[in-house]
Amino acid sequence: MVIVPTARMHVDELDADEALVRRLLAAQFPQWAELPIAALPAGGTDNAIFRLGDELSVRLPRRPAPWGGLLDKEFEWLPKLAPLLPLEIPTPVARGVPDDGYPHEWAIYNWLDGIDATCADLDLPRAAVDLAEFLAALRRIDPTGGPPPTAAAARSGYATRPRAPESARSPTRSTQPQ
Repeated sequence: MVIVPTARMHVDELDADEALVRRLLAAQFPQWAELPIAALPAGGTDNAIFRLGDELSVRLPRRPAPWGGLLDKEFEWLPKLAPLLPLEIPTPVARGVPDDGYPHEWAIYNWLDGIDATCADLDLPRAAVDLAEFLAALRRIDPTGGPPPTAAAARSGYATRPRAPESARSPTRSTQPQ
């Protein structure tokens, strides 16, 4: 399979390619510097993602991040959440610092084998059940001590709006059977 990096998504997007990843690894994690590196054909809108050998991935923010501390949250919470969820999630392995002309923190995660859902031949009923089980497991996790909502969630009011007591809710909006 030939892997072709996607085009720029943002006006202020930083340059990130295999050569940059190799330089960052050589300077900060020489034990992985000689592993094969391949850009994924589709990363997120926030990160460029590179496969590193057979068991790791490298994530570099694509642009200046207004959400400081995101890696702090991921390094603390992803390992705590992973054993509580029915599907694998990426967990952090190592944390890189700005270096060699790249101005942001970056991270190495474990690699999860699979196929991008946008091009996979999915069993949609099974995928729906898997997603529902994953969301149900997330809801069962006690968020006490967890990180506060992101600035975007806080601006929307969704994550911070208190729920009205049951007695104050309109009977026409109740989710309970009548």
